[in-house]
Amino acid sequence: MSQRSIHSLFKPTSVAVIGASNGNKRAGKGVMKNLLSSGFSGPIMPVTPKYTAVMGVLAYPNIEALPIKPDLAIICTSAQKVPSIVERLAQFGCKVAIIMASGMASQTDEHGNNLLALTKQYAKRYGMRLLGPNSLGMILPSIGLNASLAHVGALPGKIAFVSQSAAICTTVLDWANNKGIGFSSFISLGDATDIDFDELLDYLGRDSKTSAIMLYIDSINEKRHFLSAARAASRNKPIFVIKSGRSHEGVKAAMLHTGGIGGNDAVYEAAFRRAGMLRVNDLIELFAAVESLAHSTSLKGERLVIMSNGGGPAVLAADELIIKGGKLAQLSDDTINELNKVLPNTWSRQNPIDMIGDADHQRYAKTLDILMKSNDADTILVLHSPSILSESVEIATSLIDTISQHPNRHRLNILTNWSGEDSAYLGRKRFTKAGIPTYRTPEGAVRAFMHMVEYRRNQKLLQEVPVSIPDNIPADRNIAKTLLQQALERGQTVVETHQAVDILKAYGLNTIDTWFVSDVDEAVSVANKAGYPVALKVQSPDLLYKSDVHGVVLNLTSDDDVSHAAHSIIDRVHQINPNAKIDGLIIQKMALTAGAQEIRVSVINDPVFGPAICLGEGGSEWDPTRDAAVALPPLNMALARYMVIQALKTNKLRDRHLPLGLDMNALCQMLTQISHLIIDCPEIAEIDINPVLAAGEKITLLDVNMRLHDSPQDNIGRLAIMPYPKELEQVSTLKNGLKVMLRPILPEDEPKHLEFDNSLSDEDRYKRYFGVRSRMTHEEMAVLTQIDYAREMAFIATTTTAEGEELTLGAVRASIDPDNTEAEFAMAVRSDYQGIGLGKLLLEKLITYYKNNNTLYLTGFTMFENRNMASLAKSLGFTVSFDMEEHLIKMHMDLENQGKQAL
Repeated sequence: MSQRSIHSLFKPTSVAVIGASNGNKRAGKGVMKNLLSSGFSGPIMPVTPKYTAVMGVLAYPNIEALPIKPDLAIICTSAQKVPSIVERLAQFGCKVAIIMASGMASQTDEHGNNLLALTKQYAKRYGMRLLGPNSLGMILPSIGLNASLAHVGALPGKIAFVSQSAAICTTVLDWANNKGIGFSSFISLGDATDIDFDELLDYLGRDSKTSAIMLYIDSINEKRHFLSAARAASRNKPIFVIKSGRSHEGVKAAMLHTGGIGGNDAVYEAAFRRAGMLRVNDLIELFAAVESLAHSTSLKGERLVIMSNGGGPAVLAADELIIKGGKLAQLSDDTINELNKVLPNTWSRQNPIDMIGDADHQRYAKTLDILMKSNDADTILVLHSPSILSESVEIATSLIDTISQHPNRHRLNILTNWSGEDSAYLGRKRFTKAGIPTYRTPEGAVRAFMHMVEYRRNQKLLQEVPVSIPDNIPADRNIAKTLLQQALERGQTVVETHQAVDILKAYGLNTIDTWFVSDVDEAVSVANKAGYPVALKVQSPDLLYKSDVHGVVLNLTSDDDVSHAAHSIIDRVHQINPNAKIDGLIIQKMALTAGAQEIRVSVINDPVFGPAICLGEGGSEWDPTRDAAVALPPLNMALARYMVIQALKTNKLRDRHLPLGLDMNALCQMLTQISHLIIDCPEIAEIDINPVLAAGEKITLLDVNMRLHDSPQDNIGRLAIMPYPKELEQVSTLKNGLKVMLRPILPEDEPKHLEFDNSLSDEDRYKRYFGVRSRMTHEEMAVLTQIDYAREMAFIATTTTAEGEELTLGAVRASIDPDNTEAEFAMAVRSDYQGIGLGKLLLEKLITYYKNNNTLYLTGFTMFENRNMASLAKSLGFTVSFDMEEHLIKMHMDLENQGKQAL
């Protein structure tokens, strides 16, 4: 990734069109027409040997004849010509090229070289970036650049739209122009062979011209980079995404469209949710989301008031709101009294507010004014149905005036629905021009509102402080990995319940009592000792994994049954497969508990995002990605709770309200432990646990099937989200003898970290934050503790007090740019623990980390008053300089030349 190298994509000062043309229906003519008509102020240079001028602009016969190096080149030729053009452009010094040709991945040149691979090779050799191929191009209205084949331009605005589909681009453009909605950036990725979603999200997430981001996705190539960039961007601005391939057939079509990998739709959904994005299901919802984002302010709350001139549309809106999980605002007595003064006696006197069918512009305006003055609502939805007694345009105009002049207009969101077509069109047009969201139906307006609500809820849920797992719950990766390696050495790729017991116990996961016996006599003896009820199984790899029969289980209730049952099972196996090898029998003591509930948990291996955890109820036709809630590891207790809530909300899991049924804390603990197991053990490909018996606080895994990879796996690369780097934990002793733990920060550290921050003296806080600042909020602390280890790092130093409490003594953190070029650090040490070497220890830890991360530079800034910090940095090898104008001390280290050292 390189933000520097795509700078020219967003801020080009000159453009060359390779393959420019005067011929009708030629891409080279369409691009030239759009460039010349959009108001771009820089030079536009057509390159073609066929014409002296293209559309009146002097043309150049070849790339080498260009008078200057273009920042941006648009290649409008056939696929066969693209590799050589890219090589010549790159050699000439061009920084970014847009490739419009399609089918390059499936074509070869006369030497048998793949066209796309050859193009990428040339571009990479000279450091040039590529957008496409199969791209429609891009539009940047703020600089008057329309470097696209779009049939219309884009209006200026604050929404960025990025799409893998050119057809979706033109459809959205057509609709947005009709609605008067503009864009900060409008980009067609095409096949995304080089510049991809992750780099664009990094740029747009920081772009001051962009307040919201919309994505159309067929497939994702770089899971880690995509999620990391999306998580960072969604903290600052909403990201809405529409994803194709919701069906199996759709996945195939999406793969053919972009050449990407076909992942599971439910796992994509989980990834979007984890990144804080909001998914919309179709273009209608996408348009509604664009409408709401274009004109709305951030929601302060979820209370919605509906006002209407008809009861039916108001009821439809209220129904949609409740079905979608929204909240109707409660009208206060004061508000009702004020409304009584302006509304007929027959008005509804509750929310929704039915103003009666003859409501004119004055009644609408007065009602809206009362609601905007009250503190009853966060959003107001104004509905209007056509009526011979009222003029819809006049009402719209009156409402626009009321809103524009109201002192509370920035505190509330106002949404409108003018139902109908011909009679409502002009009213909707007035609202659009005034920047007020308007919709064709009551339900559409409510769905747009709920998009904003869901985004707000998702952000809050992702910022929850997780509860720590109790210290007495084990997580012994060494035991688990040893047992898994032993299984693989035996050539075993499937591990059943009785073999998985010790692996699961290493992570505090409870299974039923299991015994493996070699013959019927031993089975009788063990079953008698075990007590009843028990289950008797046959263990036969040939039968279980090489035929259509998946095993025979018989539940026993008395000792007289055991011998007969065992022989019956063996006879049945040989009837099905006379050559089956019977290795032995398994006796399992059943964990039957009255009032418990059976659920099912699986871990699947998605081709795009890797391991994914599934939670549902199971069944013979169970498809984990259809019938379960899905989440990506790593999970903590808060994220596990979010998963359980999603499962209950979507009826993938039903709380049967049994006496010893679902316990939220116990379920979350089990899911978190399974997440730890999957992260620590790359040997595990998939797990199916069916059933899991939930009996209140006791969770028992009854039947486990664990499938192993038959070859070594890249543990870090297989995970979509970088897990907590436990290997970076370090115990050190300070010069006063105090033993401290240095480790990366965790989300669970928020309460202790807030206590640490509050412990700093006024002087230390002033130095740390470059001025006086108030107490940290929960949202600010969430940003500091819930970090993405793939792009930032924070080390804390902790010690254990005499009372057994963990105490945070100091912290150092640094955020890195997407290029991994420079990390900027900041540090603080608890005021009463300074002068004992803690700061040096923390900064050395950070230096070592970024050296091993291959980061080029580490920099930091401190105030003139903080000379101790500057002295420490200088002693560790930083170059220290003084900025007299800003009154700051700059500390800079060239990590590349400091040498590498092991952690």
